[in-house]
Amino acid sequence: MTPAGESPVLVTGATGRIGRAVVDLLTDAGVPVRALVRRSESAATLPTNVEIVTGDLTVPESLDAALHSISTVFLVWTAPPPTAAAVVDRLAAHAQRVVYLSAPHRTPHPFFQQPNPMAALHAEIERLIAATGLDSTIVRPGMFASNALFWWSAAIRGEGVVRWPYGAAETAPVDDRDVAAVIARTLREDGHAGGDYVLTGPESLTQAEQIRIIGDALGRRLTFEELPPDEFRRETPETSRPAVNMLLAAWNATMGRPAYVTSTVSDLLGRPARTFRQWVTDHTTSFTGNPT
Repeated sequence: MTPAGESPVLVTGATGRIGRAVVDLLTDAGVPVRALVRRSESAATLPTNVEIVTGDLTVPESLDAALHSISTVFLVWTAPPPTAAAVVDRLAAHAQRVVYLSAPHRTPHPFFQQPNPMAALHAEIERLIAATGLDSTIVRPGMFASNALFWWSAAIRGEGVVRWPYGAAETAPVDDRDVAAVIARTLREDGHAGGDYVLTGPESLTQAEQIRIIGDALGRRLTFEELPPDEFRRETPETSRPAVNMLLAAWNATMGRPAYVTSTVSDLLGRPARTFRQWVTDHTTSFTGNPT
């Protein structure tokens, strides 16, 4: 449990791809952590020295136990919008600092300026946080390197032919581990109040180049085939259509220009940001499905 006199950091989204890594980094650094989970059974893989509290962002009053004696919160919004204002009010009533996982919707690059319901939600939550007077740090990762797994691993495990739209569209994939490291640092260090950090990988790469890099790491020749956007849209489930439309608009808008690249990861961590090739090399077994 929490050492005497030291308030734990409350981590929401603690079992997600970023929240889980943040929990590990904080506990490794000796920072006490309280994890908010919707169901206690989902916390089975969390470290044994993490305090588990159940609560639900859609039921703001359920958060009171998690917020007891908390000064710092890592907020990952994983719920529909209606309860956002009530949740932020509750955070402000208990905590002094919040680090919010947002998106680069303020970044003046066409990739990030397309209509996007999630960006609108992020902007509203940021506005709510600012209105409370909480010390806040906004962390804005761009495209995650791990999206490559969700998007392309099935095709790569199959015949190695990746059919995808806008192969020439450039992004700067950021390693999920670097995002988590930045967040953990802002949670355990002073001096980040008012910080607004846009996180990208260190290089601009076309989507076709990213697939070639995966092939190099796997020792396989992968084939990229350009897929018409309308065909891509038709092949996706109806429930995913809003996200697909947003991505198609973003890729189309960035055609012909390099991705937006920042040095924020290296500036904050004091080391180079991991490249996409490094991320792929460290995750080859996830693409092959054959862990060794």
